[in-house]
Amino acid sequence: MGDSTNFAAKHPVSINVTESKRFDDDGRIKRSGSVWTASAHIITAVIGSGVLSLAWAVAQLGWIAGPTVMLLFSFVTYYTSSLLSDCYRSGDPLFGKRNYTYMDVVQANLSGLQVKICGWIQYVNLFGVAIGYTIASSISLMAVKRSDCFHKHGHKAPCLQPNTPYMIIFGVIEIIFSQIPDFDQIWWLSIVAAVMSFTYSTIGLGLGIAHVAETRKIGGSLTGVSIGIVTEMQKVWRTFQALGAIAFAYSYSLILIEIQDTIKSPPSEAKTMKNATIISVSVTTVFYMLCGCFGYAAFGNHAPDNLLTGFGFYDPYWLLDIANIAIFVHLVGAYQVYCQPLFAFIEKTAAEWYPNSKIITKNISVPIPGFKSYNIYLFRLVWRTIFVIISTIISMLLPFFSDIVGILGAFGFWPLTVYYPVEIYIVQKKIPKWSRKWFGLQILSVTCLIVSIAAAVGSFAGVVSDLKVYKPFKFT
Repeated sequence: MGDSTNFAAKHPVSINVTESKRFDDDGRIKRSGSVWTASAHIITAVIGSGVLSLAWAVAQLGWIAGPTVMLLFSFVTYYTSSLLSDCYRSGDPLFGKRNYTYMDVVQANLSGLQVKICGWIQYVNLFGVAIGYTIASSISLMAVKRSDCFHKHGHKAPCLQPNTPYMIIFGVIEIIFSQIPDFDQIWWLSIVAAVMSFTYSTIGLGLGIAHVAETRKIGGSLTGVSIGIVTEMQKVWRTFQALGAIAFAYSYSLILIEIQDTIKSPPSEAKTMKNATIISVSVTTVFYMLCGCFGYAAFGNHAPDNLLTGFGFYDPYWLLDIANIAIFVHLVGAYQVYCQPLFAFIEKTAAEWYPNSKIITKNISVPIPGFKSYNIYLFRLVWRTIFVIISTIISMLLPFFSDIVGILGAFGFWPLTVYYPVEIYIVQKKIPKWSRKWFGLQILSVTCLIVSIAAAVGSFAGVVSDLKVYKPFKFT
């Protein structure tokens, strides 16, 4: 939609009835998204690299707390996402003013300072996701190489290699895909990525089940990794970090409104989005429970922080290769799902600040033999390329998968998944202060704040610990 000419808004008199069917009530090209495309976007965003750390997270919490925490996070995510989807339109749910982005929703309901804080949190989190996915993609490509090496030379072979080249490969691919103009045009990439996410999640699940069936033992304990294997402080930090990892696995609220803005109506966008949310959250929760629990059952308290790249599994090596290639392909799509809102915000802001700048508004027509010419905007090309390069360099310097996942989950979960949806819903629905519903929503918000603080503390402690022994660009 970023390249669409707002014809209806500029020429309202010249539109005939047939032509008007091409545009929505806000003058933009008619949206075509459905409950299935929205579900694909959500699943692409949610079933990401986070699923691979769930066995490790359950290992830190144990058989009682692990599954319970996952169920609680799924319920909170579904509930607050439903609240937020009701706020896509201000006023009337069918004909009210549209809010195109998460920040637009905040601006329409809360104060100016709240908007700025939300913007910083949202876009820093999106940038962090880009870093996390770059790290995860390189780990998966390295796993393919190491799996083949172990197959040829045995499981005790060192098979060391640098992760830098794989991050560069991922970065180059993202530079190309980042030139896709806007969110509405990556639906096909989301569907491919969603298929890939089911592929590697199913393989991880299958390997976990096979391992349990082969050994006829269910690993783990009721309380997780015990003190003795780790120190008391390590147990505390890891427990907190596990909360962040699970929070990250469920986080997608920061792009919920952008996904909802692709949905056609009638029925109302809120109704479709709620259906997509319950479908996607239900599917992902089942996968999470199965992958996390069977991964823990297979490896017990020694579960790796990445189920398919930590080499708890060695064989069949070709199946591991397929799974890790699927992870890589999925992350290529997931990176775009998360970054497109950030791209759109920067380009919209630049156009507002410098409306007459040719660098921002001028496009270059690139002829493609056998196809129509492709328009490239110079500013889009330059700034998106710089963004990918910077996120790739930072990933090279801090390649700590579980720590980064925990930090991202902690940093984004409470403000974006809980606090803002709750506060916006209270304002839009005019819920009386100190009423039973208001009080319940505040208890939910405060509880999730405490969880997020704990997860952040644990994850930062993990980074500090890793930095003591880490050397950039080393062989792993």
